[in-house]
Amino acid sequence: MGSTARVIALAAIAVAIASSAFAQADPLPSWNDGPSKQAIESFVEKVTEEDGADYVAPDDRIAVFDNDGTLWVEHPAYTQFVFAMDRVKELAPEHPEWKEQQPFKAALEGDMKTLASYGKKGLVEIIMATHAGMTPAEFEAIVEKWIATAKHPRFKKPYTELAYQPMLELLDYLRDNGFKTFIVSGGGIEFMRPWTDRVYGVPPDQVVGSSIKTEFQDKDGKPELFRLPEMNFVDDGPGKPVGINQHIGQRPIAAFGNSDGDLQMLEWTTAGDGPRFGLIVHHTDAEREYAYDRDTQFGRLDKGLDLAPKEGWTVVDMKTDWKEIFPPEPKP
Repeated sequence: MGSTARVIALAAIAVAIASSAFAQADPLPSWNDGPSKQAIESFVEKVTEEDGADYVAPDDRIAVFDNDGTLWVEHPAYTQFVFAMDRVKELAPEHPEWKEQQPFKAALEGDMKTLASYGKKGLVEIIMATHAGMTPAEFEAIVEKWIATAKHPRFKKPYTELAYQPMLELLDYLRDNGFKTFIVSGGGIEFMRPWTDRVYGVPPDQVVGSSIKTEFQDKDGKPELFRLPEMNFVDDGPGKPVGINQHIGQRPIAAFGNSDGDLQMLEWTTAGDGPRFGLIVHHTDAEREYAYDRDTQFGRLDKGLDLAPKEGWTVVDMKTDWKEIFPPEPKP
């Protein structure tokens, strides 16, 4: 073999080895090997094998993800709840009555226990007072400013740096295999849309969430949309399948959640025909993140934990299934 032929042959071998190594690269490196990781990979392989009995066409490969507690941290309180509390403090000089009026008084004092006792009703009241009375563009600017500067009280990092690394890998893995990924959250749709693309790779049109009423107004000959202090839709619990139907228009084949607020989304998704997949993130790692399930005001997981084995849903044990919780620190 001549020298030129030998070089070409060696180059071909090198390319083949590199290609093989790339093909074998672990798409979920932050997941420990075990039943959860195996279940995910088995499902994806099954629905993408063109000659297989369970093949699903790319147009039908829809995966839906809850946000709080599934894709990023939700303790000690939902991130939008913290945002709303900060808005109460910012607007307080215009509302001296809030010093004695609940739940605003608790928000001003940072009294999370009292705030939690008011449940969804209290949260809605705060949101109506702090998220309305402006255009969507004005609200987006407020969200962008807050999300760029607010930091988590325990981890001292921006909330956008507290997305779960294993779930970021999972989103990429699904998209690399022809899935379209949607966020379906109880959080506000216009609170999430400004940043979900850069954090999760999920564009605004693939975000489904709760919303307040918005109306068209003609202001001095200029068309505007205006956010009203009235709920339009609550995308939580039984509202999630409704929101999916309204926004996406087809039943997903995979659903990922972490709380009883995701129960109906998981049930509706996995009740469809053909191959289906449901997964629950169980918060079990108090050292690296938080440990909670049945006894918590934020992200309560009770019925879902009992129902998962009966429905065949995968339950991820955060402590044992995840090598890493959050993305690695950027190198200097």
